Amino acid sequence: MRSRPYKGLVAVAAAAALTATACTAQDEAQQKPKEKSALFKSGSDISYQKYGKNYPTTKVKDVPGSCSYESISRKDYSGQTLKIISHAVPVIGEPTQLHAKQFEEITGGKVEVVNVPFGELHQKILTPLQAGQPAYDVMFYPSLWIGDMAPYLAPVPEKYLNTTGMQDVTAAYMDVATWDGKVVQYPVDGDRHYLKIRADVLKDPKWQAQYKRATGKDLKVPTTWTEYQDIAEAFSGKDFDGDGKKNHGSAEVTKRDDLTFSAFISRAAPYVKNPNVKGGVFFDEETMKPLINTPGFVRALQDMVKAKSTWAPGGANFGLGDEIFSFGGGQTLMSYSWDDAFIQAQQPDSKIRNTVQAAPLPGSTEVYNRTTKSWDKKANQAAYFTWGWTSAVAKASSHQEMAFDYLCFFSNEANTALDLTIGRFGVNPYRISHFAPEFWEKQGWDKDVAKAYVDTLSGMEENPNRVFDLRVPGVNQYMSALANGVAAALAGQESPQRALDGVAREWAKITDQIGKDKVQSAYRNVVALEDES
Repeated sequence: MRSRPYKGLVAVAAAAALTATACTAQDEAQQKPKEKSALFKSGSDISYQKYGKNYPTTKVKDVPGSCSYESISRKDYSGQTLKIISHAVPVIGEPTQLHAKQFEEITGGKVEVVNVPFGELHQKILTPLQAGQPAYDVMFYPSLWIGDMAPYLAPVPEKYLNTTGMQDVTAAYMDVATWDGKVVQYPVDGDRHYLKIRADVLKDPKWQAQYKRATGKDLKVPTTWTEYQDIAEAFSGKDFDGDGKKNHGSAEVTKRDDLTFSAFISRAAPYVKNPNVKGGVFFDEETMKPLINTPGFVRALQDMVKAKSTWAPGGANFGLGDEIFSFGGGQTLMSYSWDDAFIQAQQPDSKIRNTVQAAPLPGSTEVYNRTTKSWDKKANQAAYFTWGWTSAVAKASSHQEMAFDYLCFFSNEANTALDLTIGRFGVNPYRISHFAPEFWEKQGWDKDVAKAYVDTLSGMEENPNRVFDLRVPGVNQYMSALANGVAAALAGQESPQRALDGVAREWAKITDQIGKDKVQSAYRNVVALEDES
């Protein structure tokens, strides 16, 4: 694992924070909290039970530190109002609301949360920021928007960078939080794509024998997208639950305006991320010519079109929620995307609990070399760190200390331990301590399920061949154009090559509109993440 980047950034971030807020120093002094008696003892039991039956009965210990229930409850924010914008309930929106309610209860301050559908979130946050009139103190949003948001964000102050929780954040997710050498996003989630599969089916002698007869191959966890397709085809339409209902091979996020671009990048990663070729996978770093229509991306879209036969009814228009409940509910054999489907399958009331397995994203037997313009015949696997939710504080906020205290509290060790176990929350592992199998075993996970899960996630942190999302100004425009192209190919309206040729033309136009130098400068941050090992 690479050295932790934030240790060298603490002084820089602190200085930047002071500079960014110097003009409002007097206002900030007026907004500092008063001190009061703590409402919690050190190491108190923490549970969400009192907030409703939909929350787990799990209890965890309040971990001592400046973000703990004990420490935050010593602060008196009465008379102050914190304004927050977050995604719609439940994904990230529900924990935002829950922790806002708790923060109000223990600090006396008022917290107003506005929940916005994904399609409206970018505009609702960015437009007021650009106008110099931020409507919110705290913002939750996809971390790949950092290229648009960074100029308006307050760097995380040193005292928060030095908290135990922040010190535990993995190197990859400190990278995600950093822009131009400053930590400007507050980590609250760690997202990556990986494979989920029904281990009980793969280990069943009956299905092993049937698959061997049909294909001549052994039934095992797929390590390439070709193997994934073969298994998905073999099990589509089969009743492997024995409940009289047909099951299906694969659940994928295919809805054009609901994160299809991320699913496609998962499939493309091993074909386009050549460990021997530096300089980016989305653009040529020097010329900024789009690479989205090069052979590796085309191969991935051909694979995705072929996969349609393995999807459940309605699978050609699956959003993330559909994928979560299709795999998590036992309808399909395999899935790949964020943690949520796996955590859903592992809920205490799930009929497939402890029958599932996590594994790395499928790879390929060859990878395109854009330097030689040929295919390198070798096994390749690429880890995909896909955006993930993040949070930040507006540089112009007059409640910065209250805002950072809220985020510090939101992500404290006790809250995060509970949030990780609630599938619908969308909070996934992002700290080193989250990769301890013992934590998951305490939640009722079988030992082998827990081990495969943490090994898969921690293995991505160690993989030097990595793909990160495109984090540049105008990223929504680029990803919308990509989603349109993928959707056209999936609908049979255009061939994969023609569809991606159209995307490349759109990307070139977007770059011209935003400014080549501006996009190139931001893109080099992405390339630096991918090319580091």
